[in-house]
Formats: sequence, structure tokens, C-alpha cells
Amino acid sequence: MSAVIEIIRKVEQVHPELKEVFVMLLEEMERLKDIVTKKEFNELKAVVQELAEAQKRTEQRVNELVEAQKRTEQRVNELAEAQKRTEEEIRKLTAGQKNIREQLGGLAHTVGYRLEDESFKALPGLLKKDFGIEITGRLRRDFIEIGKGRYIEVNIWGEGRKNGKEYVIIGDAKSQLKKRDIDEFIKKINQIKTLVPKEQVNLIVTYIAPPQIQKYAQEKNIKIYFSYEFY
Repeated sequence: MSAVIEIIRKVEQVHPELKEVFVMLLEEMERLKDIVTKKEFNELKAVVQELAEAQKRTEQRVNELVEAQKRTEQRVNELAEAQKRTEEEIRKLTAGQKNIREQLGGLAHTVGYRLEDESFKALPGLLKKDFGIEITGRLRRDFIEIGKGRYIEVNIWGEGRKNGKEYVIIGDAKSQLKKRDIDEFIKKINQIKTLVPKEQVNLIVTYIAPPQIQKYAQEKNIKIYFSYEFY
């Protein structure tokens, strides 16, 4: 096999952009074949060989990068699917927590209503004993209008009389009394005071209240009645 043919075969292995350059070079060598020495020709052949090998390595590396890109894309897709599953689980948990909160809220209302119902029966006697106030009519839950289309819900509401003087009974019911419950109740009775000018008897019925909370209520002139006093 002639050296020129061998070079041509090597040229076929290089990148198309380099191939054109080598073709032009071979043409020039053919024109100068009587001038170019064997050593120079062999050096050129070695250069072509090195370039062909370098091209192979480059193409191999490119293929490796393409495969790595495919693996990366696959991993990204897997992570995206995992993210979707996680978001769905979070959605389910959120819905479950909302349902639990609604159930607990419903249970709290049930407990509160039961406490109020029991207080309606017992408070007339307790108010008579502790304050000398006779309840007129019945104690009830009610909404007090404080403005156009604006109302305050009152857990315990009623009217009473003592020595010809009229009183309004305002009460709240909490299963476990906390300081913030007292503060919110004070805001409520202050709003009502501007609309109902009668003297107030303010009370809270509860199952339990820590000693410091009992003291705080006493300082605010709020009477606490415990559920066990109803029986």
C-alpha cells in the first residue's frame, strides 16, 4: 500500500473540518512530490495519525458526555416525580389536619355548649346566693347588636333585679380558662357597656382555672363559677 493511500485513509477518520485542510495539503504534496523528502512525508503521516486518534478520543468523550446528560435528565425526571408524590402526600396531610382541627373545633363547641346549658340551670340560684340578684326571665345565648349589621355573640345573657335596681348578666363559658380568654371577655363587656347602660354582673363558667388565672379574674371584677358548683 502506498504512503499516500495510507494518509488518505487516515484523513477519512478526522473531523470533516480538518479533512478539507488535509486534502488541500495532500494536493500540495502531490504537486511538490519531487521536493518533499521521505522523512518529511513520514512526519506528516504521523501528524495525521495523531490527529485521527485525538479525534477518536474527542468523539468518545462527547459520547460519554451525551450518556451522562441522558442519565442526568433521567435523574431529574425521577426527582420531579418524587416531588409530585411528596406534594400529594403533603396535600393529603394538610387535608387530614384540617379535618382533625374541624373535629376538635366541633368537639370544643359541644363541650362549651354543654357547660353553658348546665350553667343556665344553676346560675339563677348561685346569683341569688352570691349577689342577691333575682333573674327575670331566663338566661340564654344571644347576639347583641353593636352597630348596623354588627353583633357580638354572648354565651350567657340575661337580666336581673335587686332591691328594685336592674342588672344585666353577661357570661362566657370556657372549658379551660386562660388569661387571654379573660382579656377577650373584658373587651366584649366594655363594648356592651356603651350600648346597655345597666349595671353589669360579669361571670365566666369553666371546668378548670389555675390559681393565678382565678386571681386575675378577681382583680378584673369577674366572677368565676366552676362546673362542679352546678350540682
